[in-house]
Amino acid sequence: MKEGNNMRQQVRPIIALDFPDAATTRQFLAQFGQDSHLFVKVGMELFYAAGPDIVREITAAGHDVFLDLKLHDIPHTVEMGMRSIARLGVTMTTTHISGGSAMMQAARAGLDAGAGSKRPLLLGITQLTSTSEDQMHSEQHIPGSLQADVLHRAQLAQASGCDGVVCSAMEASAVLGATNPDFLRITPGIRPANAAANDQVRVVTPAQAGQLGSSGIVVGRPITQAADPVAAYAQIKRSWNGDTNDID
Repeated sequence: MKEGNNMRQQVRPIIALDFPDAATTRQFLAQFGQDSHLFVKVGMELFYAAGPDIVREITAAGHDVFLDLKLHDIPHTVEMGMRSIARLGVTMTTTHISGGSAMMQAARAGLDAGAGSKRPLLLGITQLTSTSEDQMHSEQHIPGSLQADVLHRAQLAQASGCDGVVCSAMEASAVLGATNPDFLRITPGIRPANAAANDQVRVVTPAQAGQLGSSGIVVGRPITQAADPVAAYAQIKRSWNGDTNDID
């Protein structure tokens, strides 16, 4: 992370562990060594396959976990789900801003109740980086610009107790200007200049994300599917940290 608080002083890119099972995840992490202290994202694919035990295993190995399950349900259900998530010892987790302020407040209450002294940070999902402005208009029936919608959601998330948002780096600077300075802006859709965009629509390089105001970046396939994941991670980390002698 970048800037202000302890979270932002961690300049490690967050590696998205989008694997089908625990065994593949272990094999991947083993390449980095026992003292690597990575920041990793566990999403739906891995969590639904391997369950809470894989989160406990990863945290026990000394890594920080961003548990990205994007909870979106009635407030009580989300609150109870967040209580369970808080007990796993994760660093960050997510809920959909579109669930409304009452749901986000319930999510925060669940984390407060379940965590004890060290509460996971709560991030609100704005618009997915696979969403285009045309899609927002035609399928979600939301008028105006994509950036205006993201800013509205970010401000609602801040007012509802979230610690930050997940947004495209293309909106990170605007979110920074519209929220408190310590409000996190975690950005997926990160691709080195020579990498395919895959199913992402709004993508930037690691260096561009830093320049645009991201607090932290999430990178998946450019690392996990690289011929040498450790080298790919190191290059992306250098680029993210502003090494101008490195390739974006």
